[in-house]
Amino acid sequence: MDGITKDELAAFLARLGLDEEPMGIFYTDTEPKEGFAPENLDLPTREKEMQNQINWQAVFAGFSCVMGHIWRARKKKTAAYFDAQRFGCPGGAFFLGFMKPQTETIIHYVSTGVPGRMEGELYCDSPDTLREIFRYIDPRPATAKFCVVKPLSLFGPGEEPELIAFFARPETLSGLHQLAAFVSGDPEVVASPWGAGCANLVPWPFRYLSQGKERAVLGGWDPSARKFFKTDELSFTVPRSMFLKMVRRAGESFLTTKTWNIVQKKIERSKKTWGEIG
Repeated sequence: MDGITKDELAAFLARLGLDEEPMGIFYTDTEPKEGFAPENLDLPTREKEMQNQINWQAVFAGFSCVMGHIWRARKKKTAAYFDAQRFGCPGGAFFLGFMKPQTETIIHYVSTGVPGRMEGELYCDSPDTLREIFRYIDPRPATAKFCVVKPLSLFGPGEEPELIAFFARPETLSGLHQLAAFVSGDPEVVASPWGAGCANLVPWPFRYLSQGKERAVLGGWDPSARKFFKTDELSFTVPRSMFLKMVRRAGESFLTTKTWNIVQKKIERSKKTWGEIG
């Protein structure tokens, strides 16, 4: 990755007690040679819905969570990638920028459902509320054919992540959270907005950037996606510009103090508790 060396990144992750390198997120017209992607599905757009041209039974039968594919990519240290035919679920297609507006069927499914026809997930108290939230998030349209999520070490020449996503438990997250404030001088630099697991990973950070704001986004709150996180784990996504500052300035921060040494000991105890080290 341009701007930092492998040794600098390794030292940064070691300070934070992270054994897993973060995942870089970017859009490209080049399909990864290997990795995990959802199966092909017909994109269920609002236009097709209005014309009654969506086979919803096929859409739900082929459903797979974006976070599930990223989870598999994390475990195998490879890429997860998505496009307008391999989007996993209609929510993923919307949040990753492959279509908008969202269909009314999905708006009802995620909120209250349709009595006698479809049970709702109850993540919003009404379709009207969710419709306005989706309009507010307004995901950035995909800038290339593929959305790719892969470990930073797999980025080759000419490839640069737009966003960097960490997956960590609270002790390490405390370091990331405070370091984001340290390099930005902004006490509100960490945001934790509502959304699906993939919404906190991709469209929310891009939305803040479109407003001229560098924001770290704390996510992983979506109950439907929790099965694709380790126990007690959350996501922490930052734009590339913030990530570079965090790596370069970590040695000037609280991460070098005795206070952080105490936290590092708790990180080690947590790893032992979860059987990640002996």
